[in-house]
Amino acid sequence: MSAALFDALLVLTIVALAWRALADPDLFRAVIRFIAMGLMMAVAWIRLQAPDVALAEAAVGSALTGALVLSGLARMKGSRAARRDCSGAATFALGLLALVLLAVVGAAALSLPAPGGLTAEALGALPRSGVTNPVTAALLNYRGYDTLLEVAVLLLAVIAVWSLDVAWTGGADLERSPMLAMLLRLVLPILVVAAGYLLWIGAFAPGGAFQGGALLAGGGVLALLGGLGKRLARHERALRAGLAAGLLVFAGVAGGTLGVTGELVGYPEASAKWWILLIESAALVSIGLTLASLYLGGRPGGLDAATGSGNPESTAHD
Repeated sequence: MSAALFDALLVLTIVALAWRALADPDLFRAVIRFIAMGLMMAVAWIRLQAPDVALAEAAVGSALTGALVLSGLARMKGSRAARRDCSGAATFALGLLALVLLAVVGAAALSLPAPGGLTAEALGALPRSGVTNPVTAALLNYRGYDTLLEVAVLLLAVIAVWSLDVAWTGGADLERSPMLAMLLRLVLPILVVAAGYLLWIGAFAPGGAFQGGALLAGGGVLALLGGLGKRLARHERALRAGLAAGLLVFAGVAGGTLGVTGELVGYPEASAKWWILLIESAALVSIGLTLASLYLGGRPGGLDAATGSGNPESTAHD
């Protein structure tokens, strides 16, 4: 199969899955199609030679987002949990909106300048950025302000979710589920090591804090399903510290560089690598805890921290 034919089939598959995810009256099937679409999007980013974005799409856009939606679907009650109303008017409106969005994106793409832009300048500044991966340099050096705000948005998302509900942190009983317990013992250490590896290679290859944090979040979701989330209710202060660590460290580094170089997020050239590694290490922990906390769906609770007992019926989720 030629590359052009493969790309054409990939685009058609993505469009078809997206449409069926929107139009399918069965919500469970729609979520599965959404997850499949995310995986196809990751392949598309690989074809566009953007492996960093592909890693993020596969880990967050498909896996963790799919888990979030499935978790929300499981909490729904009544017939709405199985089916939804897909009236002709709603379907037509969604299709029209998609066409308008496609036209806007297409017009923006056609209005872009000829190839070049700031690519040469960005690559030329790499030796002074502290890293050799241009994506990491762009995220944490050239436009560090944007990344700082993105970390703040993640923390605000957790605050918003925690303000809405209290989540039950019970889960499975590992003593009665030896297979699940063995899976957690095998998989969780591997995910932690893999997350650290992605963090380290982000300086010179596709990877970084966001991709590593997504792996940590996947491990966190497995831990929650295994009933280990009950410990969150006993260590909420430590959880809060981990959630805020990324933003606090990033803001502290920004203030420190302002005093040293006179520029906010302007690292000294000789030590830029270590400043970036410090930021990414804290962001790795915060991103992993943030995504896992969003899956939890509320502030850790619904559980007596002292006795380890709880009643899921007492929460608004059930």
